[in-house]
Amino acid sequence: MRMNPHMLMPGDASAVKGVRLNWSSLRRVWRFARPYRWAISGFLAAIVAAALIALVPPFVFRTIIDRAIPDGNRGWITVLAAIVVVAAVFDAGLAIVQRWYSARIGEGLIYDLRVALFTKVQEMPIAFFTRTQTGALISRLNNDVVGAQTAVTSTLGSIVSNVIVLTTTLGAMIAIEWRLTLLALVVLPVFIVPARRVGERLHGIAHEQMNLNAEMNTQMSERFNVAGAMLVKLFGRNSREVGAFSSRAARVRDIGIRSAMYGRVFFVALGLVGAMGAAAIYGIGAHLVVSGSLTSGSLVAMATLVQRIYQPLTGLTNARVDLMTAFASFERVFEVLDAPVAIQDSPGAVDLIDPRGAIKFDHVTFRYPPASAVSIASLEASGVMQGSDPDVDVLRDINLDIPPGETVALVGASGSGKTTTASLIARLYDVTAGSVSIDGVDVRKITGDSLHAAIGVVSQDPHLFHETIGDNLRYAKTDASEEEIVQACKAARIHEVIASLPDGYETVVGERGYRLSGGEKQRLAIARLLLKDPAVMILDEATSHLDNENEMLVQEALNTAMANRTAIVIAHRLSTVRDADRVVVLDDGRIIEQGTHDELVRANGAYASQVRAGELFTTLQA
Repeated sequence: MRMNPHMLMPGDASAVKGVRLNWSSLRRVWRFARPYRWAISGFLAAIVAAALIALVPPFVFRTIIDRAIPDGNRGWITVLAAIVVVAAVFDAGLAIVQRWYSARIGEGLIYDLRVALFTKVQEMPIAFFTRTQTGALISRLNNDVVGAQTAVTSTLGSIVSNVIVLTTTLGAMIAIEWRLTLLALVVLPVFIVPARRVGERLHGIAHEQMNLNAEMNTQMSERFNVAGAMLVKLFGRNSREVGAFSSRAARVRDIGIRSAMYGRVFFVALGLVGAMGAAAIYGIGAHLVVSGSLTSGSLVAMATLVQRIYQPLTGLTNARVDLMTAFASFERVFEVLDAPVAIQDSPGAVDLIDPRGAIKFDHVTFRYPPASAVSIASLEASGVMQGSDPDVDVLRDINLDIPPGETVALVGASGSGKTTTASLIARLYDVTAGSVSIDGVDVRKITGDSLHAAIGVVSQDPHLFHETIGDNLRYAKTDASEEEIVQACKAARIHEVIASLPDGYETVVGERGYRLSGGEKQRLAIARLLLKDPAVMILDEATSHLDNENEMLVQEALNTAMANRTAIVIAHRLSTVRDADRVVVLDDGRIIEQGTHDELVRANGAYASQVRAGELFTTLQA
C-alpha cells in the first residue's frame, strides 16, 4: 500500500470552515496552469493507468491459484508470473512518468509565479517598501509559491489518485465478492475518526513548528548580518541571544518528537486496520471457500485488494480541507499580484530624449499616500495599517524653477522636506497637487525608464550589492568598458584604493558594502553616478562620510561632473552650500528663502540664523 505523505499534515479544518472555493480564483489558477494543460493531462492519465495496472496482480494470482495450479499447466503459470513482472515494470515506469510530469508542472509553476511576483514587486512604488516586512515578502516568493504549486501537483494529484484507486479497487472487490467488500468497509469508522483527530493534532504541531522556525530564521537573519552582529557584540548580548535561540530550538526539538510519535502512531493504526481487514477477509472468506461459494484464488485476490482501500478513503476525508489550504497559497500570491501600483507609466507616456535638466515645481503640494493605496496589510507588522501615515501635507505650495546646469542646495532643519522634494523629481512619489516637470514635460507623462536614466542619485547611506566592485559599478552602465570604469573611479578619487586591494575591481564588497569604509562606499557610489552620466544629479548628503581631505578631492570631482548638469544638493556642510548657484531654504514643507549664500547671509533671515547657530557647519581643518 502506498502511503500519501500529505495525509499526515492536513490543512487546518477550523481555518477553512464554511469557506468555499472562489471560482474567480480558480479561473486565475487555471490561467497559470493552462500552459501545462497537456502535461497535467499526461500526469492524470499516468495516475489512472497506474491505478488500473495495480489491479493486474490480484487477478493474475487468482487465475494462478484457481486455474493454472489445478490444471498443472506450468507454461500458463510462467506466462502469468511474467505478466505480474511486466505489470510491476509498467507500474515503476508510470511512477517515473508521474514524477517527471509532476516536476515539470510544479517547477514550471514555481518559475512562472516567482517571476510574476518579482516583476510585480519591482513595479511597486517606494512607499510599498517603506511599509512592508521584507521577510514576509520573501516568504510569498518562496513558501506561498511552493504552496501554490502543491495545490496543482501534490494536492490535486493526491485527490485524483485517491479517487481513482478507491473507485477501481472497490469495483474490483465488488466484482469478486460484494459481501467481503462490505465486511472490509465495516472497520473503517474505527480508523477514520481517530485519524481525523490525529491529523488535527499534527496540523497544530506543524503550525507551531513553522512559527518557531520563522522566529529562528528572523533572529538569524537579523543577527547574522554585519550591522546586527556588531550591535550584539557592542552591547555584550551574546548570552542573551544564545539563550533565546536555544529556547526556540528546544521547543522545535520537543514538538518534533511529538510529531514523530503522532506520525508513528498513525502508521501503526493504519497497519492494524489493514491487518484487521485482512484477518476479516481471510477468516470469513475461508468459511466461504469451505462452503464452496468462493474460490481460493478469489480469497487471495480480495486479501490483496483490501490493503488498497484504507489509505485513499482516509485521504479523501480531509480532501476538501487539504484543497482549501493549498489554494490559500494561491490567494496569498494573488494578493500581491493584485496590489495597486500607485506609480506607473501613464497612457501615452513619452521618452525623455536628450534631457537638458530643466526642473520646475509648479504649486506642488505633497502628502504621503495612505497605506491602503500603496501597501498590503498582511505584509506589514501587526497593527501597522491602523497607524497609517497622517493625513497632513509634507510639502506646501512649492514653486521652484531650476534652469539647466544650475546647482541648487536645499537647506533646512531635519524633517523640513528636503529629501522629499528631491524624491519627487525622480518620481519616487507622485505629487498630491501641482506638478513637477523636466524640460517642460510633467514627470507623470514621462516613461519611468527614460526618467530614471536622466537622473543620478547618491544618498547619505549608499547601497552596494553583495557583489564585486566592478559589478556594482556596472549596475549604472552594463556595457561600461574597463577604461570607463577606471576613469569614473579616478574622478571619484577611489581608484587607488581599489587598485591596492588584492582582487582589485573583482573584490566582493560584502553585504551592503560593509567591507568598505563609509568614505570608500560614498566615493564608490559617486563613481557609479559619474559612470551613469545623468543630466540631473541629486546628492543627498553625498559627502557626509568623507574626511576633510577626501571631501575636498571629491568635491572637486563633483564640481567637474556637475558642469553643464543640473544638480540638487542636500547638505549641512557650509562648504558645500556656499558653492551652490542658489540656496533654497525649506521650513515645515515651505520655501521660506532662496538666493545665493552671500545674499541670504546679508538678508539676515532663517538661513543666516542657521549659519550663526552652527546648524550649517563648516569643514573642520585638520
